Formats: sequence, structure tokens, C-alpha cells
Amino acid sequence: MEGKVVSSRFKRVCVFCGSSTGKRNCFRDAAIELAQELVSRRLDLVYGGGSIGLMGLVSQAVHRGGGKVLGIIPRTLMGKEITGETVGEVKPVANMHQRKAEMARHSDCFIALPGGYGTLEELLEVITWAQLGIHEKPVGLLNVDGYYNDLLTFIDKAVDDGFIKPSQRHIIVSAPNAKELVQKLEEYVPVHDRVIAKAMWEVEQPQQQQQQQQQVGFSATTLQTEIAL
Repeated sequence: MEGKVVSSRFKRVCVFCGSSTGKRNCFRDAAIELAQELVSRRLDLVYGGGSIGLMGLVSQAVHRGGGKVLGIIPRTLMGKEITGETVGEVKPVANMHQRKAEMARHSDCFIALPGGYGTLEELLEVITWAQLGIHEKPVGLLNVDGYYNDLLTFIDKAVDDGFIKPSQRHIIVSAPNAKELVQKLEEYVPVHDRVIAKAMWEVEQPQQQQQQQQQVGFSATTLQTEIAL
């Protein structure tokens, strides 16, 4: 993976992707290509841990290329028989909620490779956080061979039917290959059309905070300050 180093405004990129490699070689190729693009820009990887599926391909390729890898994984999923062995640094967390919060906190932008329910859930949550003004970090779809075409069509339909504001459609950046996608993320300008003012997320609500922390394992009221900037 040696080659010209490209400067970047990011330091660490969070990648969401499948714990399967999918049925087509183009998905595997895209994972390796993304890893190579991250290495060429000296970007570290944050991901959900493990060594299986596209998650394993991306993390191992970045690690082999000399990049730093941070795998964040719930303790219950750390068994090698479930997720394989994580390369680089491993950060165990209590649950899936904390996993997503920590992945977001440690990252400067997000990229989704093809994946299933888990990938979609992670992707849509960070998009929603951007919509609500919790963070201003770019969110990118690596639309490999049109994998996400139907999702993008659905989102456009939601805009047409009045469920998503046209300005918020631009929260999502997409491209068919890693090089183009990362460049678009570099050029991304945040949408300042929040449903709730950013300052509202910084208001302390001690009683509610303690209650939520006991329920989900992290503080929802301080989520903005944990993951933004």
C-alpha cells in the first residue's frame, strides 16, 4: 500500500460494514480499496471490532498498511468464536449503545460499506444525530455497484413526501468508489438546519442523565459533547 501520501482534515474514520463479505467480489474489493485510501491519507480506522466479513478485510488491510486500528466491541461479542480476533487496539464496552457512542466519539467522519441490519442501524443513527445537531461530522455511503441505490431512492421519496427536509438530504454523501467518496467527505460543509439548537444538547439534566445512564450504559444528555468535534 505504499504510495503518495494525501493530506486530510480528518484523523480517524469510523467505518460501518457487514460481518459478512457478501456474495460478490466487488464488495471485498471495495473494502480493500477503502483501506488503501485511508492508508494513503494516513487516516486511522475506528470500527466495530473483530476479523470477520468486510469488517475484518478493512481492519486487517489498514493494519498491514501501517495505519492505527481501534476496534470497539461489546464484551459479550469478544469471543473469538463469534467475531474473530481484532487487530490493533481493542476497546471493550458494556453494550451496543455504548459501542456506537464510543465509535462516534473517536471519529471525525463516518463511512458505510455494504452491510445488513447492523450497518443500516449504525448509519441511520449517525445521520439522525447530524439532523438533530448532535454532531457535524460528514457521513458517507460507499455505494458499491449500486448497493445503496434503493436506500437513496427511499430517502428521496421521504423528501418528496415531506418527511425529510430537502436541505437535510445533503447530510448523506455518496460515491461509487473510495477515492471519490473520501474526497467528497473532505469537501463536506455541514447543514445548519437543526431540529434542536446545538446548545440545547449541552444543558445538564442530572436526574434524567443518571436514570438514562443506568438504563443504556452511557449518558444521552451529554452525547453531544462526547461525539462532536
